[in-house]
Amino acid sequence: MNMIRTILVLVPALAALAAGPALAGDIVGKVKYAGTPPVPAKIQVTKDQAVCGKAEHVDESLIVGADKGLKNVVVDVADPKDGKKMPPAAKKPEIDQNGCKFIPHVQIVPAGQEVDIINDDGILHNIHTFPKVNTPFNKAQPKFKKVMPGVFEKPDVVQIKCDVHSWMQGWVVVAGHPYYALTDASGNFKISDVPAGAYTLEFWQERLGKQTKPITVPATGSVTADLEYAAK
Repeated sequence: MNMIRTILVLVPALAALAAGPALAGDIVGKVKYAGTPPVPAKIQVTKDQAVCGKAEHVDESLIVGADKGLKNVVVDVADPKDGKKMPPAAKKPEIDQNGCKFIPHVQIVPAGQEVDIINDDGILHNIHTFPKVNTPFNKAQPKFKKVMPGVFEKPDVVQIKCDVHSWMQGWVVVAGHPYYALTDASGNFKISDVPAGAYTLEFWQERLGKQTKPITVPATGSVTADLEYAAK
């Protein structure tokens, strides 16, 4: 009888452990830009004016909000110890060529998950990748080929360009684990369910580079990790 009682107690406890980290917290914060933010430069459209010139193009490499919050900063835990892999996204990631821009300008995709490369413009584009780790590709995408597949197998930071329209560029950050976030238009971010412990937090911004910050995640609740990039 005692053995049966012990088993009945252990089974739900083991199930809870299997469901997720028992001791895990969130990392929240805001990334800001010090000093006076530069006005985004206007980009001259030099080709396919009928499609590409419908809307104004500006440099998106440094977008600073009204309260100096920095958009599109990638934040990640540099040294997670639980061995978890980034799960596939519920909706397949997309690199959309729309209005002769890459949309979104910066995105995080799981390593190994297929990405849809979309041509919404009905003109010739090409997607040219400049990875550090993955195999590069350079593919033409004529107007009749609306969707092409692509995949980034390994964690990486990949710049993408269109050789047909020289002003077009974007970034794909390939994630190998789930502890990543991208700052919103106000510079805010949140990384959820990080196992409790001490880590190094990485911040990457395409123009301002990388910064790191030591952090200790609590067993419950959240820890705040704000960062300010120096003006350049």
